[in-house]
Amino acid sequence: MYQEFKRSQKLMGNAFEITVVSHDEKKARYHIDSAINEIRRIENLLTTFSEKSQTHLINEKAGIQPTKVDNEVFELIERSLRISRITNGYFDISYGGIDKSFWNFNREMKSLPDPKSVLDHLKLVNYQNILLDRENQTVFLKEKGMRIGFGGIGKGYAAEMAKRLLQKSGVPAGIVNASGDLTTWGNQADGKPWTVGIVDPNNKNQPFSYMNITDTAIATSGNYEKYVVIDGQKHSHTINPKTGMPVTGIKSVTVFCPNAEIADAMATPISIMGINSALLMVNQINHLECIIIDEQDNIYSSQNISLK
Repeated sequence: MYQEFKRSQKLMGNAFEITVVSHDEKKARYHIDSAINEIRRIENLLTTFSEKSQTHLINEKAGIQPTKVDNEVFELIERSLRISRITNGYFDISYGGIDKSFWNFNREMKSLPDPKSVLDHLKLVNYQNILLDRENQTVFLKEKGMRIGFGGIGKGYAAEMAKRLLQKSGVPAGIVNASGDLTTWGNQADGKPWTVGIVDPNNKNQPFSYMNITDTAIATSGNYEKYVVIDGQKHSHTINPKTGMPVTGIKSVTVFCPNAEIADAMATPISIMGINSALLMVNQINHLECIIIDEQDNIYSSQNISLK
Protein backbone atom coordinates (compact mmCIF):
# COMPACT_ATOMS: atom_id res chain seq x y z
CA MET A 1 0.00 0.00 0.00
CA TYR A 2 1.52 3.27 -1.06
CA GLN A 3 1.36 6.14 1.41
CA GLU A 4 2.62 9.70 1.56
CA PHE A 5 5.24 10.61 4.14
CA LYS A 6 6.25 14.21 4.71
CA ARG A 7 8.53 16.32 6.84
CA SER A 8 9.08 20.07 7.25
CA GLN A 9 12.50 21.53 7.89
CA LYS A 10 13.97 25.03 7.89
CA LEU A 11 16.68 25.12 5.21
CA MET A 12 18.29 28.00 3.26
CA GLY A 13 16.29 30.40 5.44
CA ASN A 14 13.03 28.91 4.13
CA ALA A 15 10.51 26.35 5.30
CA PHE A 16 11.03 23.30 3.10
CA GLU A 17 8.56 20.43 3.08
CA ILE A 18 9.51 17.12 1.52
CA THR A 19 6.84 14.55 0.61
CA VAL A 20 7.65 11.07 -0.67
CA VAL A 21 5.34 8.28 -1.77
CA SER A 22 6.43 4.88 -0.45
CA HIS A 23 5.06 1.64 0.96
CA ASP A 24 7.71 1.49 3.68
CA GLU A 25 7.89 4.13 6.38
CA LYS A 26 11.49 3.39 7.32
CA LYS A 27 12.65 3.74 3.72
CA ALA A 28 10.61 6.93 3.29
CA ARG A 29 12.28 8.51 6.33
CA TYR A 30 15.69 7.53 4.99
CA HIS A 31 14.91 9.14 1.61
CA ILE A 32 13.67 12.34 3.27
CA ASP A 33 16.90 12.49 5.34
CA SER A 34 19.01 12.20 2.22
CA ALA A 35 17.03 14.96 0.45
CA ILE A 36 17.51 17.26 3.46
CA ASN A 37 21.25 16.51 3.49
CA GLU A 38 21.46 17.37 -0.21
CA ILE A 39 19.73 20.74 0.35
CA ARG A 40 22.08 21.48 3.27
CA ARG A 41 25.08 20.65 1.09
CA ILE A 42 23.89 23.15 -1.53
CA GLU A 43 23.16 25.76 1.12
CA ASN A 44 26.76 25.48 2.34
CA LEU A 45 28.07 26.01 -1.20
CA LEU A 46 25.88 29.01 -2.01
CA THR A 47 25.21 30.90 1.22
CA THR A 48 26.63 34.40 1.60
CA PHE A 49 26.45 34.07 5.40
CA SER A 50 29.40 31.71 5.78
CA GLU A 51 32.99 32.71 5.20
CA LYS A 52 33.71 29.19 3.97
CA SER A 53 31.18 29.22 1.13
CA GLN A 54 32.34 29.54 -2.45
CA THR A 55 30.00 32.49 -2.99
CA HIS A 56 31.69 34.34 -0.15
CA LEU A 57 35.15 33.63 -1.61
CA ILE A 58 34.08 34.90 -5.05
CA ASN A 59 32.71 38.11 -3.49
CA GLU A 60 35.78 38.61 -1.33
CA LYS A 61 38.06 38.49 -4.38
CA ALA A 62 35.90 40.88 -6.46
CA GLY A 63 38.12 43.21 -8.50
CA ILE A 64 41.22 41.40 -7.22
CA GLN A 65 41.51 37.94 -8.75
CA PRO A 66 39.49 35.01 -10.14
CA THR A 67 38.31 32.32 -7.71
CA LYS A 68 38.46 28.64 -8.53
CA VAL A 69 35.14 26.97 -7.76
CA ASP A 70 33.51 23.55 -7.92
CA ASN A 71 32.10 22.57 -11.29
CA GLU A 72 28.61 22.67 -9.78
CA VAL A 73 28.92 26.32 -8.74
CA PHE A 74 30.54 27.23 -12.05
CA GLU A 75 27.69 25.69 -14.02
CA LEU A 76 25.00 27.29 -11.84
CA ILE A 77 26.59 30.70 -12.49
CA GLU A 78 26.82 29.89 -16.19
CA ARG A 79 23.10 29.04 -16.29
CA SER A 80 22.30 32.19 -14.28
CA LEU A 81 24.11 34.32 -16.87
CA ARG A 82 22.16 32.60 -19.64
CA ILE A 83 18.91 33.55 -17.87
CA SER A 84 20.23 37.13 -17.52
CA ARG A 85 20.71 37.26 -21.29
CA ILE A 86 17.27 35.79 -22.03
CA THR A 87 15.56 38.23 -19.63
CA ASN A 88 17.56 41.21 -20.84
CA GLY A 89 19.26 41.64 -17.46
CA TYR A 90 16.09 41.64 -15.34
CA PHE A 91 17.48 38.53 -13.65
CA ASP A 92 20.93 39.34 -12.29
CA ILE A 93 22.82 37.45 -9.59
CA SER A 94 25.13 40.46 -9.09
CA TYR A 95 22.27 42.36 -7.40
CA GLY A 96 24.09 41.51 -4.13
CA GLY A 97 25.74 44.95 -4.18
CA ILE A 98 22.45 46.74 -3.51
CA ASP A 99 20.38 44.11 -1.86
CA LYS A 100 21.03 44.16 1.87
CA SER A 101 22.62 47.56 2.24
CA PHE A 102 19.50 49.50 1.21
CA TRP A 103 16.55 47.21 1.52
CA ASN A 104 15.79 45.55 4.76
CA PHE A 105 12.16 44.52 4.51
CA ASN A 106 11.38 44.46 8.17
CA ARG A 107 8.77 46.68 9.70
CA GLU A 108 11.39 49.14 11.01
CA MET A 109 11.96 50.48 7.52
CA LYS A 110 10.17 53.85 7.47
CA SER A 111 11.53 55.61 4.40
CA LEU A 112 12.94 54.78 1.00
CA PRO A 113 16.72 54.84 0.62
CA ASP A 114 18.35 57.84 -1.01
CA PRO A 115 17.95 57.33 -4.79
CA LYS A 116 21.36 58.85 -5.51
CA SER A 117 23.26 56.39 -3.32
CA VAL A 118 21.19 53.52 -4.78
CA LEU A 119 22.26 54.66 -8.27
CA ASP A 120 25.90 54.81 -7.19
CA HIS A 121 25.71 51.21 -6.06
CA LEU A 122 23.87 50.14 -9.19
CA LYS A 123 27.12 50.53 -11.12
CA LEU A 124 28.16 47.31 -9.40
CA VAL A 125 25.12 45.40 -10.65
CA ASN A 126 25.94 44.04 -14.08
CA TYR A 127 25.93 40.37 -14.96
CA GLN A 128 28.24 41.12 -17.89
CA ASN A 129 30.99 41.84 -15.36
CA ILE A 130 30.86 38.25 -14.05
CA LEU A 131 33.68 36.65 -16.01
CA LEU A 132 33.87 32.88 -16.32
CA ASP A 133 36.92 30.92 -17.40
CA ARG A 134 35.80 27.42 -18.23
CA GLU A 135 39.29 26.02 -18.72
CA ASN A 136 40.45 27.02 -15.24
CA GLN A 137 36.96 26.80 -13.75
CA THR A 138 37.23 30.25 -12.23
CA VAL A 139 34.79 33.09 -11.58
CA PHE A 140 35.91 36.72 -11.52
CA LEU A 141 33.82 39.75 -10.57
CA LYS A 142 35.39 42.57 -12.56
CA GLU A 143 34.62 45.48 -10.22
CA LYS A 144 35.71 45.87 -6.61
CA GLY A 145 32.66 45.82 -4.33
CA MET A 146 30.62 43.61 -6.68
CA ARG A 147 28.74 40.80 -4.98
CA ILE A 148 26.77 37.85 -6.26
CA GLY A 149 23.98 36.06 -4.45
CA PHE A 150 21.74 33.14 -5.37
CA GLY A 151 18.56 34.39 -3.69
CA GLY A 152 16.68 34.30 -6.98
CA ILE A 153 17.67 30.80 -8.10
CA GLY A 154 19.25 28.87 -5.20
CA LYS A 155 16.05 27.61 -3.64
CA GLY A 156 14.80 26.27 -6.97
CA TYR A 157 18.16 24.69 -7.72
CA ALA A 158 18.18 22.95 -4.32
CA ALA A 159 14.61 21.69 -4.82
CA GLU A 160 15.49 20.37 -8.28
CA MET A 161 18.62 18.58 -6.99
CA ALA A 162 16.73 17.04 -4.06
CA LYS A 163 14.05 15.82 -6.47
CA ARG A 164 16.64 14.26 -8.80
CA LEU A 165 18.34 12.52 -5.88
CA LEU A 166 15.01 11.04 -4.76
CA GLN A 167 14.16 9.93 -8.30
CA LYS A 168 17.59 8.28 -8.65
CA SER A 169 17.00 6.48 -5.35
CA GLY A 170 13.83 4.98 -6.82
CA VAL A 171 11.22 7.13 -5.05
CA PRO A 172 8.27 6.88 -7.50
CA ALA A 173 6.59 10.17 -6.61
CA GLY A 174 6.83 13.18 -4.34
CA ILE A 175 7.02 16.91 -3.84
CA VAL A 176 9.89 19.12 -2.75
CA ASN A 177 8.31 22.37 -1.56
CA ALA A 178 10.63 25.30 -0.80
CA SER A 179 8.14 27.63 0.93
CA GLY A 180 5.77 27.76 -2.00
CA ASP A 181 8.24 27.10 -4.80
CA LEU A 182 7.74 23.44 -5.46
CA THR A 183 8.56 20.62 -7.80
CA THR A 184 6.56 17.42 -8.26
CA TRP A 185 6.98 14.05 -9.90
CA GLY A 186 4.78 10.98 -10.22
CA ASN A 187 1.31 10.87 -8.67
CA GLN A 188 -0.19 10.90 -5.19
CA ALA A 189 -0.41 7.64 -3.26
CA ASP A 190 -3.98 7.15 -4.57
CA GLY A 191 -2.76 7.44 -8.19
CA LYS A 192 -4.25 10.90 -8.81
CA PRO A 193 -2.11 13.84 -9.93
CA TRP A 194 -0.88 16.30 -7.32
CA THR A 195 -3.26 19.23 -6.83
CA VAL A 196 -1.73 22.59 -6.04
CA GLY A 197 -3.43 25.85 -5.16
CA ILE A 198 -2.39 29.10 -6.81
CA VAL A 199 -2.13 31.67 -4.01
CA ASP A 200 -4.61 34.52 -3.95
CA PRO A 201 -2.41 37.57 -3.26
CA ASN A 202 -5.29 39.28 -1.40
CA ASN A 203 -5.68 36.35 0.94
CA LYS A 204 -2.66 34.14 1.07
CA ASN A 205 -4.45 31.35 2.96
CA GLN A 206 -7.04 31.04 0.22
CA PRO A 207 -6.09 29.76 -3.26
CA PHE A 208 -7.89 31.45 -6.15
CA SER A 209 -7.41 28.48 -8.46
CA TYR A 210 -6.31 24.85 -8.33
CA MET A 211 -4.25 22.93 -10.85
CA ASN A 212 -3.55 19.25 -11.28
CA ILE A 213 0.11 18.73 -12.04
CA THR A 214 2.79 16.11 -12.27
CA ASP A 215 6.44 16.38 -13.31
CA THR A 216 6.06 20.14 -13.03
CA ALA A 217 7.65 22.86 -10.95
CA ILE A 218 5.88 26.01 -9.77
CA ALA A 219 7.38 29.20 -8.38
CA THR A 220 5.57 32.27 -7.11
CA SER A 221 6.85 35.78 -6.60
CA GLY A 222 4.44 38.02 -4.74
CA ASN A 223 4.26 41.26 -2.79
CA TYR A 224 2.21 39.67 -0.01
CA GLU A 225 5.06 37.81 1.75
CA LYS A 226 7.78 40.38 2.36
CA TYR A 227 7.07 44.06 1.86
CA VAL A 228 7.01 47.46 3.51
CA VAL A 229 4.37 50.16 3.24
CA ILE A 230 5.84 53.66 2.99
CA ASP A 231 3.55 56.67 2.47
CA GLY A 232 0.66 54.34 1.69
CA GLN A 233 2.51 52.57 -1.16
CA LYS A 234 3.32 48.87 -0.87
CA HIS A 235 6.89 48.00 -1.87
CA SER A 236 7.57 44.32 -2.49
CA HIS A 237 10.89 42.70 -1.63
CA THR A 238 11.55 42.07 -5.33
CA ILE A 239 14.16 44.61 -6.45
CA ASN A 240 14.48 45.71 -10.06
CA PRO A 241 18.23 45.24 -10.76
CA LYS A 242 18.11 48.10 -13.29
CA THR A 243 16.72 50.75 -10.93
CA GLY A 244 17.62 49.36 -7.51
CA MET A 245 14.03 50.04 -6.46
CA PRO A 246 11.29 47.59 -5.49
CA VAL A 247 8.70 46.46 -7.98
CA THR A 248 5.27 48.07 -7.80
CA GLY A 249 2.09 47.37 -9.74
CA ILE A 250 2.24 43.56 -9.63
CA LYS A 251 0.71 41.51 -6.83
CA SER A 252 1.94 38.10 -7.85
CA VAL A 253 3.52 36.02 -10.57
CA THR A 254 3.26 32.24 -10.76
CA VAL A 255 5.55 30.34 -13.11
CA PHE A 256 5.15 26.75 -14.33
CA CYS A 257 7.86 24.74 -15.98
CA PRO A 258 9.42 21.25 -15.76
CA ASN A 259 12.51 22.49 -13.90
CA ALA A 260 12.34 24.12 -10.43
CA GLU A 261 15.54 26.11 -10.89
CA ILE A 262 14.22 27.79 -14.05
CA ALA A 263 10.78 28.39 -12.50
CA ASP A 264 12.41 30.07 -9.48
CA ALA A 265 14.74 32.19 -11.62
CA MET A 266 12.02 33.31 -14.03
CA ALA A 267 9.49 34.42 -11.38
CA THR A 268 11.50 37.53 -10.51
CA PRO A 269 12.15 38.97 -14.01
CA ILE A 270 8.55 38.27 -15.06
CA SER A 271 7.34 40.36 -12.12
CA ILE A 272 9.69 43.23 -13.04
CA MET A 273 9.78 43.56 -16.81
CA GLY A 274 6.22 44.73 -17.48
CA ILE A 275 3.26 42.51 -18.30
CA ASN A 276 3.37 42.72 -22.10
CA SER A 277 7.12 42.11 -22.37
CA ALA A 278 6.90 39.29 -19.84
CA LEU A 279 4.09 37.48 -21.70
CA LEU A 280 5.86 37.98 -25.02
CA MET A 281 9.02 36.41 -23.60
CA VAL A 282 7.23 33.51 -21.86
CA ASN A 283 5.24 32.68 -25.00
CA GLN A 284 8.50 32.27 -26.91
CA ILE A 285 10.01 29.77 -24.47
CA ASN A 286 8.96 26.12 -24.73
CA HIS A 287 7.46 24.51 -21.61
CA LEU A 288 7.33 27.82 -19.71
CA GLU A 289 3.98 29.28 -18.60
CA CYS A 290 2.93 32.00 -16.18
CA ILE A 291 0.00 33.75 -14.49
CA ILE A 292 0.36 37.42 -13.51
CA ILE A 293 -1.98 39.34 -11.17
CA ASP A 294 -1.63 43.12 -11.16
CA GLU A 295 -2.48 45.67 -8.45
CA GLN A 296 -6.02 46.01 -9.85
CA ASP A 297 -6.55 42.22 -9.59
CA ASN A 298 -6.50 41.76 -13.37
CA ILE A 299 -5.30 38.26 -14.27
CA TYR A 300 -3.03 37.69 -17.28
CA SER A 301 -1.76 34.31 -18.39
CA SER A 302 0.55 32.96 -21.06
CA GLN A 303 -1.02 31.29 -24.07
CA ASN A 304 -1.09 27.64 -22.95
CA ILE A 305 -2.72 28.11 -19.56
CA SER A 306 -6.37 27.47 -18.92
CA LEU A 307 -7.50 28.50 -15.44
CA LYS A 308 -10.24 26.44 -13.84
